[in-house]
Amino acid sequence: MIQPVIGQALADGILTGAIIALGAIGVTFTLGIMRFANFAHSELLTWGGYIALVIVAFAGPGTPTGPLSFGWQLLAAALVAAVLTGLAAWGVDVLVFRRLRRRGAQPLTMVFAAFGAALVMRHLVVLVWGHESRFYTRELQMAVELVPSVRVLPDQIFILGLALTVMVALQAFLTRSRTGMAMRAMAESPALAQVCGIEVEAVVRLTWIISGALAAFAGVFIGLTPQLHPEIGFNLLLSLFAAAILGGTGSLTGAVVGGFLVGLAENLSLLVISPGYKGAMPFLLLLVILIVRPQGIFGERS
Repeated sequence: MIQPVIGQALADGILTGAIIALGAIGVTFTLGIMRFANFAHSELLTWGGYIALVIVAFAGPGTPTGPLSFGWQLLAAALVAAVLTGLAAWGVDVLVFRRLRRRGAQPLTMVFAAFGAALVMRHLVVLVWGHESRFYTRELQMAVELVPSVRVLPDQIFILGLALTVMVALQAFLTRSRTGMAMRAMAESPALAQVCGIEVEAVVRLTWIISGALAAFAGVFIGLTPQLHPEIGFNLLLSLFAAAILGGTGSLTGAVVGGFLVGLAENLSLLVISPGYKGAMPFLLLLVILIVRPQGIFGERS
């Protein structure tokens, strides 16, 4: 009986890790390029999820496609939410962070500003939608058996595939496009990138938009499994930062690997500890990596 239980925990960990990885990419971009910990990033997951909810409220989730609980309308809503959340992330930078950068604010000041922005963003969601949980669709699903004693929902399989596709596309963008290379150069050395003629503000703007878009996808995916509520981003905050630091600041590959490791650690821990302590696993991982390898798995010593 132990092996099937472990197999189910591994499957759940991979599915959870894919969503954490999407959100952690935005965190590692901010840490690597903007040089501060943006604790407001988790609220972008919530905003993305609720923007998609508004669109679904008007258009509907669509007729279920195959074994899925939704149709193309929900996918279109996720894409629109990604665009709008990306623009919202840039808007927060324009209103808050850019003003502080131009005044020469220290990283600690930026962190406190991020906390303030997070509180405002979270309470705006509560003000509009309240504390109640929401659903994109109320279609019932039957779990399918991938391998003996390991069952997952069709929606979860689809989410995993879509999340991996987004990560691969982003990796190709960063490694093969001029703009992606400019972002990587900014992460390595902002001063040297500026000397080489890279337009810093354009890279900063794109960083926020991409981070916000990825956070929106993560928020929608969380809302699909199984519900949406105002605390979804806040509840994932520690997991996102643990994944980003575990993988290595500024490393896309590291954020992805870190996300899967955090997801696996959280779900495998349920085999030996009470579910009430599940939230402590990202914190423990963070402590271990800071003690053993502070630069992260794929990070380099400064």
